[in-house]
Amino acid sequence: MTVAVWVIVAVFAVWAGLWLFPGDVAFVWVQLVAFTPYAALASPVALVLALLTRRWAAGGAALVVCLVFAVIVVPRMVGESPSGGGGPRLRVLAVNLLAGGAPAEEIVRLVRELRADAVAFQELTPSAVEAMGRAGIDALLPHRVTEDRPGTRGSGIYSRFPVTRVGLLDFGGFGQLMGRLDVDGVVVDMVSVHPCAPYTGRLHRCWGEGLDALPRPGGPARILIGDFNATVDHARVRDLLASGYRDAAEATGDGLLTTWPALPRDLHGLPIPPVAIDHVLADDRTAVHAFSVHLLPGTDHKGVFADLELPGPAS
Repeated sequence: MTVAVWVIVAVFAVWAGLWLFPGDVAFVWVQLVAFTPYAALASPVALVLALLTRRWAAGGAALVVCLVFAVIVVPRMVGESPSGGGGPRLRVLAVNLLAGGAPAEEIVRLVRELRADAVAFQELTPSAVEAMGRAGIDALLPHRVTEDRPGTRGSGIYSRFPVTRVGLLDFGGFGQLMGRLDVDGVVVDMVSVHPCAPYTGRLHRCWGEGLDALPRPGGPARILIGDFNATVDHARVRDLLASGYRDAAEATGDGLLTTWPALPRDLHGLPIPPVAIDHVLADDRTAVHAFSVHLLPGTDHKGVFADLELPGPAS
């Protein structure tokens, strides 16, 4: 019994220790670390088992592990008072179209319902561009820059405000489009984020390269928005946050809302516990007033929305 209790405690302790390590450790860990909130929720099992069997040393170790998980996860539910801002408001939305398959009419309905000022699309295809045009998106968001590609590798930014293309991050054929918006005189750079998914060890490299290439804060206000194929528990996303971004979901206390898979099973019918891999990251000069997720037909991702207040012109 003593060995069994210590083994259970050790499993949670190793998980917490690997989380604290500033790197990906190994490909398998890249996949597992996304489920850290579930590990945190289950970690008191080790403490209870140790106390019931009167293994006091194991109980002490389990308590420390539970506290570490609490420090990691609980702040995501607390939120913070909006700070920064001073400039115009910008309502942003990100939608992964699942190879352009999400119904254009539903996309336009959501844009209208949320009164979105700018939308970052992932998996934007030429047919999706045409379908959304027919559905009337240009009347709501007349400005756009696109890198539409067949399949899952395109992206684009549609905006109520003037937008120009300023770059493209292209790793493994996944184009992450970079646009610059002029929001009532305030310049903001936006990246439609979509690195390749680390389904296999072969894709691990382009996933990491796609995340590492994302720009850090500095200069104009910056927003990274879209399908990161990573949660805030991944070391690379934590590095982005440490560089001066804040996650809109965490800032509003909604950090445990999940975005993928949108339904109980993934596209292959596997019962994967849902995780949050779609994000809105805004540099810390930008205030976050609201965050929400939205279920859409025809895609396995939920749309993510944030109401932001940009820094003033002098910031």
